[in-house]
Amino acid sequence: MAEHGHRITAAIACHVARAGGTVDELTRLLLHPEHEGGRHARHIALRSGQTRALDYIRRVWASASAAVSSTRSLESRHDSYEVLAALRDRIETTPWRGERGRTALRVLRAHLNFAETAGGPLHHASERQTAEEAGISRTTLRAVYETVLKPRGWLRRLRVGHGREGSTWYLNDSSSVRHGMPASPSRSRTTQYPPDPALEEWPTPETATTADIDSTVIGRLMGHDAFAHHGLGSSALMVIGALHLRSGQTVDDLVGSSSVSRATAYRTLRRLVLHGLVRQTDQTWTLMPHALEGIGLPTHAPGTTPDGPLAQGWDAVAHCYGTAGVAARRRALHVAERAAYREALERLAEHRSKAVVIVHGGRQVLVPAPRADEIPASWHSPDGSVLDPATGRPAADWRVATDGRLILITPTDQRSYDELAAAHAEALNEWESAA
Repeated sequence: MAEHGHRITAAIACHVARAGGTVDELTRLLLHPEHEGGRHARHIALRSGQTRALDYIRRVWASASAAVSSTRSLESRHDSYEVLAALRDRIETTPWRGERGRTALRVLRAHLNFAETAGGPLHHASERQTAEEAGISRTTLRAVYETVLKPRGWLRRLRVGHGREGSTWYLNDSSSVRHGMPASPSRSRTTQYPPDPALEEWPTPETATTADIDSTVIGRLMGHDAFAHHGLGSSALMVIGALHLRSGQTVDDLVGSSSVSRATAYRTLRRLVLHGLVRQTDQTWTLMPHALEGIGLPTHAPGTTPDGPLAQGWDAVAHCYGTAGVAARRRALHVAERAAYREALERLAEHRSKAVVIVHGGRQVLVPAPRADEIPASWHSPDGSVLDPATGRPAADWRVATDGRLILITPTDQRSYDELAAAHAEALNEWESAA
């Protein structure tokens, strides 16, 4: 309840700041006795004093003012698409180092696809839906959420999904994500970072501080079986995205533009050459003319006939690595999980009684339903204890509350029965006042 009250207070403060109000106006608004949104602030004043409540309101106002001044109000669909375009450019120029970073790019690109469909940074997506779009497992997806995307401010989950509704997400366009993605702690010792500075090796990452890829290509290819974990992988996506944006790059160029290490670049290029997807001319590498056929994106390579064999399609590549059917099996598993989850929700709903409301003064007031822990009057003893129906003697550990319901008193309770009854009476009084 305290967290919910704080969110309501922060939302009101943001609205007042966006409307050009002042902290004094916010204080009068929240402490007004008839303003429902100020209940949390008034509760702090009642519990801890007026000074503590005023300090709390000033802190909330400072945070709201900073948030409003650093964000942009989206007033039209055109503004939303401008924000998404700027975010896509930032994603494409951010170095995504390491395997976890490249996986985070796939997840972020999946959310960008959902946001473009929704028409703004605010969109809805479930974990299973995102995993299928990015071509990864739910376990990997959750790890990337918690270790990369959420801590760095790329994504915010506003509401957790329930039932048939997915979670509500917001793609962040704040300046906190402009400084690049640091390597995760578990991947800090890679070929990009020498293990010992005393060896007089280079002290900075091997990859450049900015990247240059075409994330649209990555977004259309990442769900295919050929780019599963044991297939070509995320490094091939990065190299293909870099070569599609700018053809004729050397290995040194690819190390910077695709954010992969030199060893990974050579290993990935050898795999792509094996399947006829890229070709080498002197020291430069070029994407094959027909490498991206079928996804609606032409390559920038010249239309000459290559010497090596052309790719026979991404399905053939997936069969070569034994990853064919991975996406179909993942979708089938998710369908089964959704069906089991909905069946469990339906079984739970069968045990719920429909809510009863009455209309009083134009408002709907919920009528409390009978509870299963209400006991017959014959079990009540005059001193408030409960009579055991089997023996007829008072049960020492049970009491009857003022509403006729059972309360179990255990040695671990820190409040007496009288204190519990008083707390219940106060809560009941508050509920009746609200009703």
